Parts: sequence; structure tokens; C-alpha cells
Amino acid sequence: MLKDFECIKYNEPMKNHTTFRAGGSADMLAEPKSTAELAEILAAAKAENVPVTVIGNGSNLLVTDKGIRGLVVKIFRSLSDITVDGEYITASAGALLSRAASAAYENSLAGFEFASGIPGTIGGALYMNAGAYGGEMKDVFVKCEYISDGQLKTISQDEAKLSYRRSVFCENGGIITSVTVKLQKADKAEILAKMNDYKNRRVEKQPLEFASAGSTFKRPEGHFAGALIEKAGLKGMKVGAAEVSEKHAGFIINRGGATATDILELIELVKEKVYEDSGVVLEPEVKILGEK
Repeated sequence: MLKDFECIKYNEPMKNHTTFRAGGSADMLAEPKSTAELAEILAAAKAENVPVTVIGNGSNLLVTDKGIRGLVVKIFRSLSDITVDGEYITASAGALLSRAASAAYENSLAGFEFASGIPGTIGGALYMNAGAYGGEMKDVFVKCEYISDGQLKTISQDEAKLSYRRSVFCENGGIITSVTVKLQKADKAEILAKMNDYKNRRVEKQPLEFASAGSTFKRPEGHFAGALIEKAGLKGMKVGAAEVSEKHAGFIINRGGATATDILELIELVKEKVYEDSGVVLEPEVKILGEK
């Protein structure tokens, strides 16, 4: 039974588990320490008809102020092993992308530099085919293991259906447990130079000093969300303590104490104003979870 698992917390504030630092509480939150314990928790939840929501580092999430009913499973630090075998890196789903990129650098492997500054886990990155600076997971992904219907399964590159911010896991409900990527041998100095270049660009252009979920909106075909928002004159627009960043209009930030309702209202306002100004419909990239 779920009550028998020591890793489960009750009425857990989700603002402590998302980079937006906003939102209500989860009825239960589990941080399993192994794939076996993860499978046991999922089986117990199924037997008790408890709904399950899976998260990683919470870097692309907004939880509503009413919170999440049922069980949240957080796959993070306790499931974060990384192994390197030649040109292949295999990481447990909870491993941070920055750690995987560092492992690639230490082993003179190129191709993962794009991920070095993305603040999510490798499992979450595969789930949404995360990318930056012209690279994305589909460029390096080879295979992954995942849990589905209580069984540990493997899926290959061709079966993963990776496209812009989507994968097969958005549809099949499988829970990713490990990811393998294939990189290429290269000069360490060149790898480090590229990682530093991307880091400097982020520091210069993104509001990293404030809580956010990264880029708030998906890139509309033929446009850039930030440019459309800026063109509509929305930089600095606020709802409560939520604000369209003055530094990068593609980011909605929490200036301190913003509620999820503030953020959601600002997202809707931005969508409305951009559509009025340019006729383009923006779609949130941030995943919204919880009771409406």
C-alpha cells in the first residue's frame, strides 16, 4: 500500500518542486530511490486507483493554485546515475542535463553541448524533445527504458516519434527510467568553448535571476514568440508578481510571491494581445498541471 512507502510526503507544496516557485500542494509526493521502488509505487497506486503525475526537476511546469490530486512521482536526484561507454552515455531519467553534458565534456564527447544550460532532467528532456541553440534530443537519442503497464520496456529512436516539443511518451503514458545518447569524439577545448559560449548567451539574454519555467511559449511557425511579444509592447506587463521579462519577452517570470493564477492570467493576456497585434496564436510551452 502507498502508506507503507517511506519516500512519500503528504500535502507537499509543489512550489518547492518547480522552478516557477508557484502553485498549490500535491496530495502525495514520492521520490523513489530506485527503478524497482518506482515500479512498486506505480503498482500500488494502480491497485488503489490513485492518479499518478510524473515530474522531473519541475523546470517546465506550472502547478495550479489548487494543487494536484493523487500522487506525484518525482524522478530526480535518487535516480540520476550516469555511465559512459565509448561514444554512448546512458543516464537515469532523473539526471540533470547539465551533469550529462559535463560527463560528455570530461570524456571528450561532442554533440550534447546544447543541453548544458537547460535546467531539466534527461527524462523530461526526452519526453518533450527539449532543445536549444540548434540542437535537440532527437539529434542524439538512441534508446531509452521506460515503465508501461508494470513492465520495463525499451524503445528505439525510430519508435520515439520525436518532433518539436513532443515524443511518443506524450501519448502512451510510459514513464522514462533511463536514456541513452550517442555522441562523437572531439577536442575537449572545442567542446568547452561551445558550452561557455551557450552559457554566456544565456546569462546575457535570459532573466536567470528570477524564477521562471524557461521559454513560456512554443515557437510559432515562421516566427519567434519573444519577438512577437516584444512587438506587441508587452515587455514589463504584470499581473500580480508575474511579469513579462524586460530582459527577454519570451519569459514570464515570478518576481517573488506570484501565484499560479497570476501567471496563468498573464499567459492568457499575452496570447490575446499578440493575436490582436499580429494574428499569431501562441501556444504555451510550459506544461500546466493540477486541479483547475
